[in-house]
Amino acid sequence: MQIIEVSNPAHRKEFLMLPVRLYKNDPNWIRPLDKDIENVFNPQKNKHFEHGECTRWILQEAKGQTIGRVAAFIDRNTASKIDQPTGGMGFFECIDNLSAASQLFDTCKAWLQARGMEAMDGPVNFGDRSQWWGLLVDGFTEPNYGMFYHHRYYRNLFEAYGFQDYFQQYTYARKVMEPLHAIVIKKAERIFANPEYSFRHIEKDRIEKYGEDLRTIYNKAWAKHEGVQEMTREQVKALMKEFKPILDEDIVWFAYHHEEPVGFFIMLPEMNQIFKYVNGKLDAAGIVKFLWHRWRKTCRKMFGLVFGFVPEYQGKGLESAIVAAAGKHVQVPGQHYEDFEMNWIGDFNPTMMKMVEIMGGKACKTHITYRKLFDETKPFKRAPVIK
Repeated sequence: MQIIEVSNPAHRKEFLMLPVRLYKNDPNWIRPLDKDIENVFNPQKNKHFEHGECTRWILQEAKGQTIGRVAAFIDRNTASKIDQPTGGMGFFECIDNLSAASQLFDTCKAWLQARGMEAMDGPVNFGDRSQWWGLLVDGFTEPNYGMFYHHRYYRNLFEAYGFQDYFQQYTYARKVMEPLHAIVIKKAERIFANPEYSFRHIEKDRIEKYGEDLRTIYNKAWAKHEGVQEMTREQVKALMKEFKPILDEDIVWFAYHHEEPVGFFIMLPEMNQIFKYVNGKLDAAGIVKFLWHRWRKTCRKMFGLVFGFVPEYQGKGLESAIVAAAGKHVQVPGQHYEDFEMNWIGDFNPTMMKMVEIMGGKACKTHITYRKLFDETKPFKRAPVIK
């Protein structure tokens, strides 16, 4: 077996096509958009290259057949904010072979050690946690946009190599039209009666204003977490530009206290229900298919991209109020959404887990973010619980 660093168009094609072959008989797998994968590795598209570095490899048998792939990366803004300097590995795909998987993991380990790292997390993204993060170990149904789908045997490949469970992240699901719990309604009505608070859905013609509101809330609520850095104006502008074509104004909500942004509940149409028809390519034919299925309202699912409040406003009932406010717009006859899934609820956040469960969510998928300590004599610590 030979490890080859991806350095030319032929290698890049193999990197993209390996999963197509590995999952060809799995009806639940949805091919990611080629551009979404390639943009991770493009310094002109991925701003994390400004404070990090990344490379990727394919693994081939003697006859030139690609049997594995992987990437390794370092984000220097976050690598040293934990117990030991920690890099990342991701975009792992491999045949069911421990020797092949170990060669891929060893390559990442050597690359990271040469750059001063003492551990690696995986499978993770060279970018934000909202996409391509964690190994799917339960709930092998259609993946949501930007979420990894994996073969069941991958878990054994990771754990046999010595990766340990750093944290788990859950996807919760519920039916859109299912009534909200009485506790949620009671808390929401109390907040609605207080004129200090208001709740509004996004307006596309004021998208820059809401982008700044998002950035304010995000930086207050998430930047204190391990491995998370503040969002810049440039990042939020790029994010809103990317999301604008698919935004549904009725399902993106903000909470305000005396007109100061304090929380958001951002939902999007689940675009994988459309992208599964374009076979990874948004070329001319893919765009026509995309527009056709969007017009037909093929998408029957919405997913929660992110949900949260700045710390001083948590636990006051605002979480229930923003859900109830959104419910008034989507729990109505004639709307086309049937299912709702909310990604990325970490097991280190029991308060959020309890909150989503009260709102009727049930865990339907589990991803694990693993950590591999290069010096296994050192004590392993799971991600700290948020209190």
